Amino acid sequence: MSTLTSSPLPRQVADAYVDDLIALDPTLGTYLGVPGSNRLLPDYTPAGWEARAELARTTLARLSDAEDRTGADSDAERRCARLLRERLTAELAVHDAGENLRALSNIASPAHSIRETFTLMPTNTPEDYADLAVRLRAVPASLTGYRASLAEGISRGLPAGPRQVEAVIGQIGEWIQGGGADSWFAGLVEDGPQELRAELDAAAAEATDAYAGLRDYLRREYAPAVADAPDTVGRERYARWTRYWNGTDLDLDEAYAYGWSEFHRLHAEMTAEAGKILADATPWEVLRHLEQHGQAVEGVDEVRRWLQDLMDEVIGALDGTHFELAERVKRVEAMIAPPGGAAAPYYTAPSEDFSRPGRTWLPTMGKTRFPVFDLVSTWYHEGVPGHHLQIAQWAHVAENLSRYQATVGMVSANAEGWALYAERLMDELGFLTDPERRLGYLDAQMMRANRVIVDIGMHLELEIPADSPFHPGERWTPELARDFFGRHSGRAPDFVDSELIRYLGIPGQAIGYKLGERAWLTGRANARAAHGDAFDAKAWHMAALSQGSLGLDDLVAELSAL
Repeated sequence: MSTLTSSPLPRQVADAYVDDLIALDPTLGTYLGVPGSNRLLPDYTPAGWEARAELARTTLARLSDAEDRTGADSDAERRCARLLRERLTAELAVHDAGENLRALSNIASPAHSIRETFTLMPTNTPEDYADLAVRLRAVPASLTGYRASLAEGISRGLPAGPRQVEAVIGQIGEWIQGGGADSWFAGLVEDGPQELRAELDAAAAEATDAYAGLRDYLRREYAPAVADAPDTVGRERYARWTRYWNGTDLDLDEAYAYGWSEFHRLHAEMTAEAGKILADATPWEVLRHLEQHGQAVEGVDEVRRWLQDLMDEVIGALDGTHFELAERVKRVEAMIAPPGGAAAPYYTAPSEDFSRPGRTWLPTMGKTRFPVFDLVSTWYHEGVPGHHLQIAQWAHVAENLSRYQATVGMVSANAEGWALYAERLMDELGFLTDPERRLGYLDAQMMRANRVIVDIGMHLELEIPADSPFHPGERWTPELARDFFGRHSGRAPDFVDSELIRYLGIPGQAIGYKLGERAWLTGRANARAAHGDAFDAKAWHMAALSQGSLGLDDLVAELSAL
């Protein structure tokens, strides 16, 4: 355990928790850029999960003592304490329900975390490659522990959904490509120094074989055991996960109704915008037309450079006018995602010292042509002014917050809500006047409204309302959700399939985009009303981005007071 002063305040307790958590989860250390983390992998056995839970319980006890001390009532200490208590309580609820024993999905599982940590490791020196080899040799033990947790879940009647199992089996097949020199792990080490060639190749082969063993276990043992399990989770589990991802106990029926209200609003706006491109065509017909005939970037290398240029241009346009950005926050890299993952683009944060910059990642899904309408708003979301500006700013001001608030304590709905708000902000600022790009933005907004509808609807088996253009009066199933999403999205079928599996595998996360955006908009509206003509949007944005993570319980109140 970390060493604390005899009378720690909440921020010290929070930061000690981060230190102790890194010891249990070295992949977090790699994510943060902590020296000494890059040779290790987590213990994913049931005992390993219990060790994390015990750390959370110990930290909550320390926090209760710290909150009674002089100085704990300052705004900085109060805000950190509230976040730490809410987050650890939510995480313990998930652990105590045994959810870690069925942690299997197409986008978030120990199998994915282990592979992703290798994409964040430096490969600049022979020492870096030596670390890589050691960590690759740690893969078999870490995956064996993960299998033990999955087996324990089966013995306790806690299965993952069959769709998740099928998806992960397919993903691992892409990662290992039959083994040998064709595997992703072999490609990871191919540029290593010659003096380490034999060691790197052997370590990559061990990691590849370990993933092949996991795939075979899932196929031969786990899949038959969960074949009759439901893919949806029901209201009790869904409410637990909603708290975890959103930092609040939502009124799920109100949120479902809000999703439908946004669907109808956006449908009308999309219809109007589509008419500027093709008269008398539906938005979805226009989007399919743009997929083949709209503006596009040809080539994988070319699209990476195009996305980099887009982010660089936006930083230049926004800095000093709508934001005040530190030099190190201005650095962000566009990357191509490794194959075999989910279809959605994503962002990885900079290391704490910014030696590794923030990065956006584009899964190509085998494509070489990339329509622009589908990229611009997405990169406002993933990069600038979305995830990168918020999360890099947290890292930049971490000394004024706590390390916990700037990193581990991130609430998904806060970050995703900001990123969706950032898309809307770019529209408000006049960056989306081109009809193709603006229709793409509206389609992205519609996708997030659809997420609220289908994610809540299918997990709770809610009734489709009477004013719906799609199967009114019926109750949601995954099959209906797939059909609805496909009909009301400009995304390709493989993307829609990946999204549906994602919603089934991480229930309650996808609704945080739209509900988080609503919180950001409400907080801004309240602050503007309070300040009147004196409201300074640039100052408000920078203050909002510098307050660290908050759950939706607290976000509106804090934003309104800025």
